[in-house]
Amino acid sequence: MKPSLSNSVSCLACAVAILAGSGCATTANNPKDPFEGFNRAMFAVNEGLDVIVKPVAQGYDAAAPLPVKVVIGNFFGNIWDAWTAVNNLLQGKAGQAVSDVGRVLINSTAGIGGAFDVASEVGLTKHSEDFGQTLGKWGIGDGPYFYWPIIGPRTTRDSFGWLADTYFDPVWRIDNIAWRNSLVATRYIDRRASLLPSDKVVEEAAFDKYDYIRDAYLQHRRSEIFDGALPHELSDDDSLR
Repeated sequence: MKPSLSNSVSCLACAVAILAGSGCATTANNPKDPFEGFNRAMFAVNEGLDVIVKPVAQGYDAAAPLPVKVVIGNFFGNIWDAWTAVNNLLQGKAGQAVSDVGRVLINSTAGIGGAFDVASEVGLTKHSEDFGQTLGKWGIGDGPYFYWPIIGPRTTRDSFGWLADTYFDPVWRIDNIAWRNSLVATRYIDRRASLLPSDKVVEEAAFDKYDYIRDAYLQHRRSEIFDGALPHELSDDDSLR
């Protein structure tokens, strides 16, 4: 069954409202994370799931030849380029949107369905934009931070942005359930495998893994919203409201 954006938005809105009115709020040490108790519980759930997912990703990483992993990454990256073009256009970055469209056209044809990143070789820079970034460009603030099962860390704004990203994702809109689920699972495992090198860094650098991931995520998203050029007059607290 294809995802329904209205139903998904309603469910997420209800979840946020329930949390806001419940006792899940804690005396968190970070004002951007008022539901830290809930989030830590969900973080523990994800850690439990990763006991299964991580070995699968490690097996994939070890067994798949590098060219195969590159092709898989390029294929899904080409799909994302199309949505990036839409978001760049919505953000008023017409030049980048045109470049993104050019990437999709070139990689879908000369790149054999996106298997090869020919566009980068001819000088078309790859961008990555999502609807959460677009909402940020429109002036919508982050809202409280959440750590959701499966999808991981998100601000409130990025949680709703993720719903739009998922709804318009061509992979999720494939009618053949077997094909759709196979592609979704392959992409998920490929992405998890790409994060394996960072696992050791996080484990060694973090006294509190939850805090480390939360702060790194918020900092990274702030940089993405402002395209790496955070205004000097904007404080950390203001930029993350």
